Amino acid sequence: MRSRLFSLLTVLSGLAAGVAAGPLATPAQAQAPGGPPPKVTVAKPVVRQIVEQDQYTGRFDPIDFVEVRARVTGYLEKINFTDGQTVKKGDLLFVIDRRPYKAALEQAQAALASAKARQSFSQTDLERAQTLSRSGNISEQVTDQRRQASQTAQADVDSAQAALNNAQLNFDFSEVKAPINGRISRRLVTEGNIVSADQTMLTTIVSLDPIYFSFTVDEKSFLKYQSSLGIGMGQTQQGKGVPILIALSGEPKPTRKGTLDFVDNRVDNATGTILLRATVPNGDLFIKPGLFGIVAMPATKPFQGVMIPDEAVAANQDKRIVYIVGPDNVIQQKDVVLGPKVDGYRVIQSGLKGDETVVVNGLSRVRPGAKVAPDTIELPPSKT
Repeated sequence: MRSRLFSLLTVLSGLAAGVAAGPLATPAQAQAPGGPPPKVTVAKPVVRQIVEQDQYTGRFDPIDFVEVRARVTGYLEKINFTDGQTVKKGDLLFVIDRRPYKAALEQAQAALASAKARQSFSQTDLERAQTLSRSGNISEQVTDQRRQASQTAQADVDSAQAALNNAQLNFDFSEVKAPINGRISRRLVTEGNIVSADQTMLTTIVSLDPIYFSFTVDEKSFLKYQSSLGIGMGQTQQGKGVPILIALSGEPKPTRKGTLDFVDNRVDNATGTILLRATVPNGDLFIKPGLFGIVAMPATKPFQGVMIPDEAVAANQDKRIVYIVGPDNVIQQKDVVLGPKVDGYRVIQSGLKGDETVVVNGLSRVRPGAKVAPDTIELPPSKT
């Protein structure tokens, strides 16, 4: 018991001596003062003419789309295309049994010939009556009757001609031809089936080159584009559409060029967006209607932009800051306003002039007012 008490007194005495001597030294204080400044990588911002761009998701649509339907009723006799092939306007696609329509056409031709014969006879009879009427050898009543008969015969000719035209149309409609250039879908009806006029859909055709790309933008962005680019002010109807770039799904950057050529006439009340449309060349027929894409929409006119890498930007609560190297290699802090990314760099909308030396690597080793050992590099014009 005495030995334990003696040990406790010894420890307490040591602590008291330590307090009297001063506070305990920390590891940081134990380091030797005046160490070398930390090394950081610095560079000048990239300054060049740029155009800020916004991105939207849209869909490709065909300029022309046709549902090919039968225009007469009958048995499908022949299919004259391969599923998925490219067709030209006027190509024969389907043949509906033509025999009934050929018979109706011949009957209409005969009816017209008969009506013309009656009209010719009645016209001659009328002319004879008019001659006799002038010499007083026939009454006016007979002349009027023959005039009426001639007019009736002419009306019969007109009616027979209309019936012949209709029979000719039906006969022509028994051959279904491609109404547009494009790519045809699969056959929806096989040979031997009966098809109904204006009801049975036989296949579809879509045009592929060029092709539409449609997307929507919000009201705030549209007002910005209307002010900076003039879209929606009539230029799209004058062949002065805004050029755009489109990336297909899975592509890291845009590969297709298009021209904005249509802005809808109203904002959708339900979504607060407005429809925009571009025309895109598709000479290789690679793009199919219905595919999604990401459009890079120019948001400004060309201007001199100041750009730095994203890794050169730090955060201070809700602010974004960059560190620049001032006189005597002393770090200064600058608040900045960030814009979109262009060619892999972040656009600085305000806060930098472009002639500063910015810390681009080693931000964790710097603080405002501290000296650094800068290693200067030159940023390439484009990071992508």
